[in-house]
This record gives sequence, structure tokens and C-alpha cells, in this order.
Amino acid sequence: MTLTKTAPTSTHTAHVDALLFREGMSRLPSGITLITTGGPAGLHGFTATAVCSVSDAPPTLLVCVNRNTSAHDHILSHQCLAVNVLAEGQEHLCRAFSSRKYTMAERFALARWKNGITGAPLLEGAVVSFECRVSRVIDTPTHSIVIATVEHVQWDETAESGLVWFQKSFALAKK
Repeated sequence: MTLTKTAPTSTHTAHVDALLFREGMSRLPSGITLITTGGPAGLHGFTATAVCSVSDAPPTLLVCVNRNTSAHDHILSHQCLAVNVLAEGQEHLCRAFSSRKYTMAERFALARWKNGITGAPLLEGAVVSFECRVSRVIDTPTHSIVIATVEHVQWDETAESGLVWFQKSFALAKK
């Protein structure tokens, strides 16, 4: 038996249409998070579903950040972020943090926050908040893949349901 060390070169160049891809991805339930950062340039944040665990040794998360989001450069310059997982009843925060019609000050005024150890804002009432330091950034044409080491975790014992995005609408993940 022979094992190949490198993937064979493919001549296949067809790609799935972007709209078809997005429609397919809408069927992948995803937790809704607010990614926040704080530092010399102030508070910044946006709504994200592209977040996942990488490892528990050390605790590490992966966060995909669109280069066009106003928070992108601030996350990279502050070198910290918080991943705040939204709870039932926080749909208004999801909408506000994903809309350009709200200033950052208006977005943050919609909820209560506490300053984390890195300076990243932690959402009071979130299902869970992960406070992280940026450890590596991988650039792609449209997004930066941020690998972040978790320094602090806090959760709300009273949260009954997490907010999920599924087929282009809100759903709940219940315990």
C-alpha cells in the first residue's frame, strides 16, 4: 500500500455559484454572537456566526472577520476580542450590530456591558462570553481568520435558550 503525502493536482475548476452556496449555508444552524473589542480606538463590534472552537489545549477559538466590517481593523490593532453568545430575547442586538445604520455608540447603548481583562466589552446576559487575545491572523481575499486564545470565560446561569440563525431567521437552542 502506498500513501500519498500531497494531494493530487486537480484540473477541476468549477465553483458553486455564490447564491447557491449562501442558500446551502443558511441550512447550517449557527450560534449568533457579538464580536466586540475595546482599546485606544474605542468600542467596536459586529454580529457573527462564523465562530468555532479550535482546541482546549490551550483554549482557542476561530473567528472569521469580514474585511469590510468597521470593527475589522480595530480588532487587529487592539489585539483582543470577546465572543458574546446571544440569548433568547437579544434579537434586537443581533440586528443592531449587523446594521450600518447604527453608530457604534448606539449599538453599545442598547445593552449593559462590563470591561473584560483585555479591555474587550462583555455583554451582560449573554449565554456565555469568551474573552480572547489575538494569537494569529490568516488573510483570505474577503475575510481575516482570527485565531484567538481564550483568557476568560463567563456565563449566565439563568439563560434558558441560546439564539441560533437557521434558514435566514432566528431559532432557539434550548437546554
